[in-house]
Amino acid sequence: MTVRAGEDFALGRAVADVEALAAAPLPAGGPVTAEGDPATGEWAATTGDGFRVVPLWESGSFVGVDGAAWDEAQEAGDTRLAALTGELDRRWGGHHEVPVHGALLLHQAGEPVPELFAALLDEDCTGDLLVWGPVTAGRRWIAVGVGHSDGDAPLIMAAAVSDRPIIAPDPPAWL
Repeated sequence: MTVRAGEDFALGRAVADVEALAAAPLPAGGPVTAEGDPATGEWAATTGDGFRVVPLWESGSFVGVDGAAWDEAQEAGDTRLAALTGELDRRWGGHHEVPVHGALLLHQAGEPVPELFAALLDEDCTGDLLVWGPVTAGRRWIAVGVGHSDGDAPLIMAAAVSDRPIIAPDPPAWL
């Protein structure tokens, strides 16, 4: 669960959150740290060397949802991501896609994964990333994605900012 659980998706708020994320200071070292809401413990952000990740939206649970209802919920998440992507494309130009599946396979096999990808995967943010960058005067790379860890888990839309390019790791050698 994230601090966004139960909130309706609001495009204006999501854009403002991404813009604030792009301008926020980033740690120049230190361990990866997931931050929870003080009252609920729900995930609010993760920071690490040169990056920060925050949830933008969380769907309802998919427990007991299947068939057409599951497809509709998945499409709703994709539609929300497309709306946000359109707004960010207008601000920063076209994006490119960075697949997450290679990092997921490495993570599941217990092999090393770049810290940004590990932070995303630790919070069930498994969707491919749409990346812009560098943007802003501070040379930041911005990424957004939506996905979930299994059929019952809610969809999570997250945004990340990094002070270095966001590049997919090489897939596992055994692939």
